Amino acid sequence: MFTLHRPPPAATLPGGHAASRPGSHAPAPAWHRHRALLPGLLLCLALAAAALLLAGWTGPRSHLTSPLTLAMLLGAACGNLLQARRGGGGGAHLEDGLALCRQTLLRGGIVLYGLRLTLGDLAHIGSAAVAVDALVLASTIFLARVAGTRWLGLDARTATLIGAGSAICGAAAVMATQSAVRARAEDVAVAVVSVVACGTGAVLLYPLLYEWNQHARVLPPDARTFGIYIGSTVHEVAQVVSAARAIGPQAADTAVVTKMARVLMLLPFLLVVSRFTHAAQAGSEGGSDRTSPAPGAVPWFAAGFLLLVLLRTWLPVPAALLALAATLDQCLLAVAMAALGLGARWDTLRAAGVRPLLLGLGLFAWLVVGGACINRWVPAWLG
Repeated sequence: MFTLHRPPPAATLPGGHAASRPGSHAPAPAWHRHRALLPGLLLCLALAAAALLLAGWTGPRSHLTSPLTLAMLLGAACGNLLQARRGGGGGAHLEDGLALCRQTLLRGGIVLYGLRLTLGDLAHIGSAAVAVDALVLASTIFLARVAGTRWLGLDARTATLIGAGSAICGAAAVMATQSAVRARAEDVAVAVVSVVACGTGAVLLYPLLYEWNQHARVLPPDARTFGIYIGSTVHEVAQVVSAARAIGPQAADTAVVTKMARVLMLLPFLLVVSRFTHAAQAGSEGGSDRTSPAPGAVPWFAAGFLLLVLLRTWLPVPAALLALAATLDQCLLAVAMAALGLGARWDTLRAAGVRPLLLGLGLFAWLVVGGACINRWVPAWLG
């Protein structure tokens, strides 16, 4: 007969507190757990501060060296240096702090991003521009999944991350999508490198395309139309501003509003991706994963993002508070990018090969050429 072994009751101290037995795994005190966060957190804060300072020193060319990109590069360099000096076994004491930065602080930055948008932004550009945004986004994501997984042999997570960064808002979209597809830090690093490289090229290319279009007339030659084209196809918000300002103030104003409408589509995209990811995991594992959100559930950071968009729409928010929130948002995302960089290893990036970059370049070509076709035909169809 089998009997269950029950451990002897723990001794009690005065006041009714249980005493830990030798060899038992009692939970660590709260102060000890919080102290374990400090090494990784402080390192990420230092790297983010260095990235912000370096980005500020670049002056008017800061669109080529954004704080997010620099933070990831500094983190990658530091992480690989630590790995080389410690023979590949170092960094375990940093992991708790890095996890905090990659998860909680990252999602907090995505929430604050909502204060940059209002629902009224959609009204200023009209239904045709919103339809252009939606069609560019959907076609780019579809092409990323098909070309990435079937033609280039990438896994679905990496293809989705590169597609999200290309279709919505660059590195911020990649990081927001990380939670929805449960991607690894190295997947995110590979996707960000691909998206940033192509987005930087867009800043240099689009002003030249505007001059060429004055003669070719692929699109109507006015600055407003080309501003919609820039806002609906260029990767990062900062890159949109830089490319459009090189054309003129009217193009810049229209491009930024079009881009903000595109960023607003991040929320429905995350909901759809979360649902499909959950369904795929449930099918492959023969049941539901308790650690993943239920299908149709709204991630808390996506709900917070929408809440701040509505707050900005319905309530007067002081300009000083908006500026403070934008600064804090950039700092949080820079800290998160530093943590992602620290988790990226050069051997992992080398193992990924050129395929992620090829996918990024292919999507960039689609945004330039296919995006121009969409910008030309959709407004004509809608009258």
